[in-house]
Amino acid sequence: MKIGICLPYMKAGLTRDDYLRWFRAVDEGPFHSISCGERVHGPTYDMRILLAAAATATSRVEITPTLYVLPMHNAVRVAKELATLDILSGGRVNKAALGYGGRELDYAAVGASFHGRYGRMDKQVAQMRQVWNGEEIVTGGGAIGPPPTQQGGPQLLAGAMGPKSIERCAQWADGLYAWSGNGEREELARTFGMADAAWERAGRTQPPYRLGGFWYTLAEDGPRKLYDYVYEYLAIAGPDIARMMAESVHRSSADGLTEALDNAQAAGCEEVFLVPATAEIVEIDSLAELISRR
Repeated sequence: MKIGICLPYMKAGLTRDDYLRWFRAVDEGPFHSISCGERVHGPTYDMRILLAAAATATSRVEITPTLYVLPMHNAVRVAKELATLDILSGGRVNKAALGYGGRELDYAAVGASFHGRYGRMDKQVAQMRQVWNGEEIVTGGGAIGPPPTQQGGPQLLAGAMGPKSIERCAQWADGLYAWSGNGEREELARTFGMADAAWERAGRTQPPYRLGGFWYTLAEDGPRKLYDYVYEYLAIAGPDIARMMAESVHRSSADGLTEALDNAQAAGCEEVFLVPATAEIVEIDSLAELISRR
């Protein structure tokens, strides 16, 4: 199982030097890939710019957006961004995760409609692939470049959890990005099982790529920091839900994190992204040591 790590993009006050330190540590460590999520509100950094910086500051790890909230964006622009990111990285953008997003205020902030996002994304994926295949979007306008290094562009993974959204994504996705906040085997396996069945019903001959993810921390006072991070992340859902989820996440020790990695592998993850609760460099250094011993 390949192991990747998500950049800390939700912490206020991070500097250029902080990110350069993270880029170097990840690229020099036992990691397969580096990722970043997307949010608009709060002290969040822009996913696309962070990954572009990572692409030029690293030379080895894959660069994987996890994920674009695609219906908030123009699909042609996203196709152009991903192709450019692929070139800047030297051909290391092999996958990109796409999702619908559940934060209506983020949609409103960028002037996008929250309603109709499911049907809109189906059409957007088709349009992105048209761009990457060199097909005209506007008659007489010609192709929209640059062409990605891979013919047809990177694999597109669906960031979906519910049966209806997974069923829909089975029509176009190359795989699934399954999330389990605490890295539980049963939760990941259940989601992948839904994907396998949906792919089969859709007549897909290639099984879905299995990417998983969960939260963790190896920082000092980890349980409190992990609780605070998850609570803040889910506060939009209300205090009761945020508290319940924060109390259910406990991957804040070497043993707990090892168990979560074992769970992900047993659930069938081909790759897993670990999302740190802090921006402390110990999150990478201690994780690298743990992986080398595993």
